Amino acid sequence: MRGERLAVRDTGGMPATRNPRDIGGRDDLAVLLRRFYTEAFTDPLIGPYFTEVAGTDLDAHLPRITDFWERALFRTAGYGRDAFAPHAALHAARPLTAAHFGRWVQLWHATVDGLHRGPRAERAKAQGERIARAMLRRLAGPDAPTGGGDGGFVPLAALRLRAPAA
Repeated sequence: MRGERLAVRDTGGMPATRNPRDIGGRDDLAVLLRRFYTEAFTDPLIGPYFTEVAGTDLDAHLPRITDFWERALFRTAGYGRDAFAPHAALHAARPLTAAHFGRWVQLWHATVDGLHRGPRAERAKAQGERIARAMLRRLAGPDAPTGGGDGGFVPLAALRLRAPAA
């Protein structure tokens, strides 16, 4: 059937798809973001920022973050919040480092790659990296390590994801 995707497992344990299509709109973003944040919330490195420090309610968070990504990828006007403020509050409570942002980028890339291929998927990954680097610089200063080396982003090839719950 057209649009149907067959899930298979890749070597990283993330469900992959055969002939994945590009991110098509808000519905695709909602699925992508739920998958991503489900992983992020349970990640040993960054999960505590969502669950313990911020006490984030995933169901309340998803519509707002979907608005953000819909604006970033499709140029809609649906998001009008300050995306930096919550991250500054987290950083004040428990400092965020390049390793935290690097892990976020790893999970983001793996989730996008597991579900989508195409120009918007590539733009989503590039935009995620730009946002992570910009936030890290604003939080930790312009000299913060943001790529490679000690304390910098970890290469995606080093990533091993758990299989999501069925």
